[in-house]
Amino acid sequence: MRQLVPSWIRVPVAFFIIFGAVEFFIDSGNKPAFVEYPAVLLFLLLVLLILIAIEAIIGALENVMLQKLDDAAKARFLAEKQSTYNFTWIKETYLKLLGQKPIEEETEIILDHNYDGIKELDNNLPPWWVYSFYISIIFAAVYLLRFHVFDGYTQIDELETELAEAKIAIEEYKKTAKDLVDFNTVTVLTETADIKAGEGIFTSNCVACHMADGGGGIGPNLTDDHWILGGGIKNVFKTISEGGRSGKGMIAWKAQLKPAQIAQVASYVLTLQGTTPANPKPAEGDVWVNENAETEAK
Repeated sequence: MRQLVPSWIRVPVAFFIIFGAVEFFIDSGNKPAFVEYPAVLLFLLLVLLILIAIEAIIGALENVMLQKLDDAAKARFLAEKQSTYNFTWIKETYLKLLGQKPIEEETEIILDHNYDGIKELDNNLPPWWVYSFYISIIFAAVYLLRFHVFDGYTQIDELETELAEAKIAIEEYKKTAKDLVDFNTVTVLTETADIKAGEGIFTSNCVACHMADGGGGIGPNLTDDHWILGGGIKNVFKTISEGGRSGKGMIAWKAQLKPAQIAQVASYVLTLQGTTPANPKPAEGDVWVNENAETEAK
């Protein structure tokens, strides 16, 4: 096999086989393994150097052994070695695709006229060009029938399909990307971890105005059924994110808290409804009724 394939083909083929195996067996996510893990890049470079070194060593051994052969053996060895590099089938295929007459037969296709001693040959078009032209005609006919005669799908159809797939992909991504949530898409969080996280945020940022038990101080009471800017998870989220009434409400927390954190603290605030604070502030605002009848807390 080695006599049939030259080293300048063997080395790249072996290297890319090893490269493919590395990429297949090493989980590197969306990045190539040699980019994600520098050690893999060093390994591949080492493999390439070893392959080149092996070919160089084998070539050196062949030269040493060649010197020990007699003249007849040397001639046979060199003839075999030279023949391995002559890919005659490539040359023959190229000449067939070119479709030119050999130089010694060009007299058969010389035209009668000449210009300043320059003669013109009547070569046929290269077969590769002719076949490509025929294939393009067949393709055009099939395309015409498929997409214009039999009403095949159009680029508009492809676009609509891709947009629908993209929309589904975005919705799936939003399920795991919590920080993409806003007051239009937020839902009540019920997981214990989220409620605990919301309680921690409330304790760190909200107790100064609403008291630790939500009974209200500078800010309104969060335990009754009255709301100044509307209740429910969407309204509470928006109020926390964008702030309260201009000039006398709380600040907008969207600069300090991530959307996921706002969703957590808003969900925690809703758990305070119906509790009994130590010193509740009188109700403010209006009684809020969930018109959508969603299974939310306050």
